[in-house]
Amino acid sequence: MTTEEIIESIQAEIDRLEQVRTLLSGRVTASAKRGRPFGSTTLATAKPSRKMSGAGRARIAAAQRARWANTKRK
Repeated sequence: MTTEEIIESIQAEIDRLEQVRTLLSGRVTASAKRGRPFGSTTLATAKPSRKMSGAGRARIAAAQRARWANTKRK
């Protein structure tokens, strides 16, 4: 083994031990987190929030009241 190979091997072992230490201590590094990275969406790419019309909200409320009335009758 050359000196460079030994140094690479030692560095790989250090990296592995740091990962084990992180897992055992309960800390989560940024690379270990799941999901989309923080700040990956901007306002330009984010979808606008949906708005429900008053008529649509009234239809849903009426349907729910009908369901409640139906369960009270039984």
